Amino acid sequence: MDPMDFDRDELLAIFSAETEENLHQMEEAFVRLESTPDDVETLQAIFRAAHTIKGNAAGLGFPALAKFAHALEDVLDRIRSGTLALSTSLASVLLEAVDGLREISIAAIAGHDGLRRDHLDLIERLEATAESADDPPPALAPATVDESDERRASIGRRWADLEGAFSRSQTLRVDIEKLDRMLNLTGEIAVARERLGDLLDRCVRNPQIEAVVEAHRAADRLFLDLQEEVMKIRMVPLGPTFRQFFRTVRDVATAGRKQATLELSGEDVDVDTNVIEHLRDPLTHLVRNAVDHGIESPDVRRASGKDPAGRVLLQARHEGGSIVIQVQDDGAGLDRSRIIARARAHGDPRDLESMPDGELFRLILEPGFSTAERVTEYSGRGVGMDVVRRNVERLRGSIGVDGKPGAGTTITLRLPLTLAIIRGFSVGVGEDTYVVPLDAVVECLEFPRTAGRAGRGVLSLRGRPLPYLRLRNHFRCAGEAPDRENVLVLRYYDQQVCLVVDRLLGESQTVIKPLGRVLGDVPGLSGSAILGSGRVALILEVDTLLREALKDGLAA
Repeated sequence: MDPMDFDRDELLAIFSAETEENLHQMEEAFVRLESTPDDVETLQAIFRAAHTIKGNAAGLGFPALAKFAHALEDVLDRIRSGTLALSTSLASVLLEAVDGLREISIAAIAGHDGLRRDHLDLIERLEATAESADDPPPALAPATVDESDERRASIGRRWADLEGAFSRSQTLRVDIEKLDRMLNLTGEIAVARERLGDLLDRCVRNPQIEAVVEAHRAADRLFLDLQEEVMKIRMVPLGPTFRQFFRTVRDVATAGRKQATLELSGEDVDVDTNVIEHLRDPLTHLVRNAVDHGIESPDVRRASGKDPAGRVLLQARHEGGSIVIQVQDDGAGLDRSRIIARARAHGDPRDLESMPDGELFRLILEPGFSTAERVTEYSGRGVGMDVVRRNVERLRGSIGVDGKPGAGTTITLRLPLTLAIIRGFSVGVGEDTYVVPLDAVVECLEFPRTAGRAGRGVLSLRGRPLPYLRLRNHFRCAGEAPDRENVLVLRYYDQQVCLVVDRLLGESQTVIKPLGRVLGDVPGLSGSAILGSGRVALILEVDTLLREALKDGLAA
């Protein structure tokens, strides 16, 4: 490869990352300016971001991108000078321009620097807006028209808290593939370390061997420190991902003629970068639903004694070895009768009226299930929540739903901090080993011999009936079950469900490997791990298995 080509590839990678960072900053700031149009510092930040994109585009030989950025810069300059007033309609055009910049920059980096007809039309709209600055129109009311001065000041203070996100800290950009290779190496070291430890434990004790064991333990401590540092490198704060949804809330509320604000909590919570990549789609669906179908219209909210502007809270926190993310709104909430009626229309034969709220509300996660009275541009087809559930399960997480009529809805996602390492409990079935996420395990006990040999059923635990699934039957393992079997009692949202296995092998921390193509579509499996013995263990997808155990109305 020509060195010049290599240098340009490096420059394009930097340009791509910096441009996306600037575009996110502009989106956040435009939404902010609708509520605080006199915030000069934020306007300056937007102008600098547009100017930087224009300069970088020109320097890299992207004239089309530079032309588009220049048209946006002209409008921003008029707003900055006070000859053009920012209104809701103008903010919408400017946000369209940000979307256009993103599209054009992606195409330019791919080698197609050019403007489509819609991009040219948008430039004409921007230029017309800039030329009308000599006779500036009065500012239209922002999306939340009935906000009091105190509420507007509160929004301004919340946005001021985000100001630090616009300044850069001293960081080093690292290719995620390099981090993945480092993690793979630590995983191989972990396997070798466990195998060496097993061999040393089997050796006859003598002074020489004890010295070797002590040296191994010292090296072991160093390895654990290295593994922890590698994991920390992969951890990034949720703040930048959360702040992208200010634009989402603004767009959905405006399209539905509603008023809504987004509040954030836990922006400094760190998670694995791969978890964040898989979180964007589920959170987008949840935030859209919260505004589009959760938040009522201003008139309805006034009539029920609520603030006409709805509130969506997006928050995150660490809880044990997991991360908990909640999307909460103060809207119309969930109506049991409507959910039951829709479930009956789908042919659900169960005793829905006696179901606990948590279990009944999770029906909205099923494919094609929607209680929305209308289909909108953003939601209502019964697809989004199913996507959320499937994506969360791929992350080895769980999702809970809670809400009451008139009091809002809360969706809770519980996810592992990282997709690379799992704290698990190992079990054996036949010659195979399986790993269950440790957070799901409540207790272990011996399977009652009187409970039978069926693949599924109900057993009594201290007088409480619990459904069970026999893992041997589910995976159709060869051979006969042993006379003595064991039970893992697992947590499934607000219920407990049992998994019947041959042997209990104990706790372990293992590095997760992806499944091959042959096993990739087997329900109930989410990954694999290499044990210290060199054998491969399969990691169980608990939610899928426990839903299987609850089939046919076996839940208590």
